Amino acid sequence: MILISLLLDFANILGGFLLAIALLRRLPRVGDDLSRFAERLGAFGWIVGIVALVTGGFYLIVHLFSGPQVFHFEIIGILVGVLLLWDRLTGRRSPGSPDASAGLGLILAIFGIIAIVVGIQGILTPG
Repeated sequence: MILISLLLDFANILGGFLLAIALLRRLPRVGDDLSRFAERLGAFGWIVGIVALVTGGFYLIVHLFSGPQVFHFEIIGILVGVLLLWDRLTGRRSPGSPDASAGLGLILAIFGIIAIVVGIQGILTPG
């Protein structure tokens, strides 16, 4: 179970990074490097989405039937997976624009930052 938990946390971090890259590339001095890393990771974004969706769904089922409660880790993981796989699930272009200055692109970028924080919190949370 620890390995699946780590997979969920890393999928949240990497998926959040892919969702938030439009906002992160505006950071001074590191934005260009982050953008290049996101381009390399973007080819594997669908794998990150599947891992996030499967592990988040697994923990959602476990916590619905035998766990103490549903945690935010699995909800964020499921949402990250759906957003990363949006074009493959619906056959349409991913929601939001690459420009994170306004609209849905900004919402997705902020959600990506939240997913990164939740992933880091999951790694640091014992048990």
